[in-house]
Amino acid sequence: MAGDRLYALLERLGNLLRTEERAAGLPHGLQPVHLQALRYLQACNRYSNTPAALTEYLGLTKGTVSQTLLLLEEKGLLRKEADTEDRRVVHLLLTEEGRAVLKAALPPELFKRALARLPGDGDGLEEALTGLLSALQAANAQRSFGACGTCKHFQREGSGRFRCGLTREPLSREDSQLLCREHEAVPVPH
Repeated sequence: MAGDRLYALLERLGNLLRTEERAAGLPHGLQPVHLQALRYLQACNRYSNTPAALTEYLGLTKGTVSQTLLLLEEKGLLRKEADTEDRRVVHLLLTEEGRAVLKAALPPELFKRALARLPGDGDGLEEALTGLLSALQAANAQRSFGACGTCKHFQREGSGRFRCGLTREPLSREDSQLLCREHEAVPVPH
């Protein structure tokens, strides 16, 4: 059955990537979960760089994420900053050292070399995997954590001017490319 074969392939790919993440993190004293947290924080927007959003994105317990954040902060790879509007909200921000570690570690070299050996530019594979991810998230009723620019709340207000229709706040071009916890996919017409 095709589903069984695809699952086995994706499972094996996942295992290989985790092995490479483990190897890439070792020189920095990091486990795969630490690199995954850094990667998420690099890619998310200001609405999504909180411990709660990271916990939801990674699908881990609050305790595990708390320990992860403690280690990353102790290593100087991230810093915590209170929200300017609501002091109870804490934002997680990568430091320059955190960005440097992430750039050195991910994606792992083995992945880069393997990807370079694929025919074409990989767009078809990316599209297929994105579709699979969307279907899994929809079937499991999980947040999509997509880029702002692909969200139903994203509004264009003119040349280079954007706004979040949910929060009514202006967005920069960079914001429009970042992951958002509040992302809702644009409904596909049938």
